[in-house]
Amino acid sequence: MAVEIKIIASKKDLKEFIYFPAELHKDHKNWVPPIYSDEWTFLDPKKNKNLITCETILLLALDGEKVVGRIMGIINNHHNELHHLKTARFFYLECYNDDAISHALIGYVENWAREKGMNRMIGPFGFSDKDPQGFMIEGYEHMPVIATTYNFPYMVDLVEKEGYQKEIDCVSFKLPIPQEVPELYNKILVRILKNNDLHLLEFKSKLRMKKYIVPLFRLINETYKDLYGFVPLDEKEMHQFANRYLMILDPAFVKVVVSGTDEIIAFIIAMPDMNEGIIKAKGKLFPFGFIKILRSAKTTKQLNLLLGAVKEEYRGVGFDALLGSKIIESAKKCKIELIDTHLILENNFKMRAEVEKLGGVIYKRYRIFQKNIS
Repeated sequence: MAVEIKIIASKKDLKEFIYFPAELHKDHKNWVPPIYSDEWTFLDPKKNKNLITCETILLLALDGEKVVGRIMGIINNHHNELHHLKTARFFYLECYNDDAISHALIGYVENWAREKGMNRMIGPFGFSDKDPQGFMIEGYEHMPVIATTYNFPYMVDLVEKEGYQKEIDCVSFKLPIPQEVPELYNKILVRILKNNDLHLLEFKSKLRMKKYIVPLFRLINETYKDLYGFVPLDEKEMHQFANRYLMILDPAFVKVVVSGTDEIIAFIIAMPDMNEGIIKAKGKLFPFGFIKILRSAKTTKQLNLLLGAVKEEYRGVGFDALLGSKIIESAKKCKIELIDTHLILENNFKMRAEVEKLGGVIYKRYRIFQKNIS
């Protein structure tokens, strides 16, 4: 195959970049389309400041007039400065099963990164750990959840042929909803709330929940600072995330612990799985796609964990158990049978232990790759 690499230079090019995976995966049973309005927002410099603060390149691979692959190159200067690195990332890598395509795409991004003074490449990895990360290497029989990738197995082979090796894995646990919340968790709940000037907040409306969304992201900045690939959010980004996700959050699955002064001590956010609705809507919210998506969230049997955090000085006393038990209670009321824990770093042994105590088992694994390009 004679592969031509084209730099994205027009709205038409960008449209081909965004919609190429739909063609690639059209017969792929478990693939779920993205929400296309989110894709356009993510790749719009007016709406995603990362496209201004980071160095990026978007590429298409062409065989004649036909798009046969795509990739994004990213250099997150802020993260590199914080951690004294010279690392670039590849992201959005999708292509047909052909060494020539993957070699052309990856090679182009590597050369671009070297010209920018970088000596290492990781990927798939976006601007931060809040973007989908890694290629799935186990669990292909299961559908992805929000903000995770779903790739053909051959993508792993193509990347490894380019000299990439494991950087780190993330795992997702499948956690069946227990018939009863363990008695130990109930005792922890009573002890924590009785012996401290703390209050557990549960919500019935998005209006009441709204004022806590930005403070939640401030706690994330505080508690996630040492996690792999994390980049702190500024206030503008916090408000953007709040506006983006508030519409689809179900108040029943947001639990917050606050002090007597209304300071957030801990929280957990989960979301009913919406895959069925997204597939029916073909990734389009309008004119009626959002109805299909919201309807599927009401009938799903799966709950997906999204975010959670506990202030450092309150760790180790049972807040994770408290919040977990409350999420399980709400899930049972909605007849949900299964929780997907979302991505957990393989070396986050404390969180893994908590999930395993409740009977969780690993059922998906994602790998971030790395290569020295100096």
